[in-house]
Amino acid sequence: MYEQDKKAIIAAALEMKDNRLITMSGGNVSVRKENGDIIVTPSGMNYVGMVPEDLIVYNKEGDIIEGTRKPSVDTIALQYIYEHMPEVNAIIHTHQPYATAVGLISDTLPACCTTLSNVALGEVHVAPYSTPGSLEMGILTVDYSKGKRAVILRHHGVVTIGGNLKEALYAAVYTEDVARSYLAAKAAGEPAIMTEEEDRLAVEMFSRYGQ
Repeated sequence: MYEQDKKAIIAAALEMKDNRLITMSGGNVSVRKENGDIIVTPSGMNYVGMVPEDLIVYNKEGDIIEGTRKPSVDTIALQYIYEHMPEVNAIIHTHQPYATAVGLISDTLPACCTTLSNVALGEVHVAPYSTPGSLEMGILTVDYSKGKRAVILRHHGVVTIGGNLKEALYAAVYTEDVARSYLAAKAAGEPAIMTEEEDRLAVEMFSRYGQ
């Protein structure tokens, strides 16, 4: 069931690893199908060597309908996000170091580079701390997303969302890239922040990007 989706999820997880957004078995990737089924990565398994059979499928009632592995410990948070954000069909959770570091010193990662506007739709907000694997993690993600595709979880990591897996993955990768630039600029002085109009135009431009 959902063989191609499972392969795409594993490929996204390996892309996260290649971009150093996670180490070992950290984070998770999930996708929601049109009928409400949710496919999620297993708990505590290294993504290298992971096969489609390792993934777990839930129905919209929250019952496991396929898979024998223990699901991600964040599943309760993921289910809450999907339930309260009908426009979201993919969620990525990482422990990416630079964006997480921004959450230790600021309440936002400001729109200081066009790539953040392109893929996260503007500045990224920092949610207060919540226990990993808790329902509160999902509640705070919804509350602090504020129309953007990324939320930084203080002391924890990042959650990115999208209408599809590509949107969520791009948001995760480029949020980290911009966070690295922002911290480098902040170490040297006061970073320049894009204006609202510059931010809006960068969001608009990316809607025409790609083939």
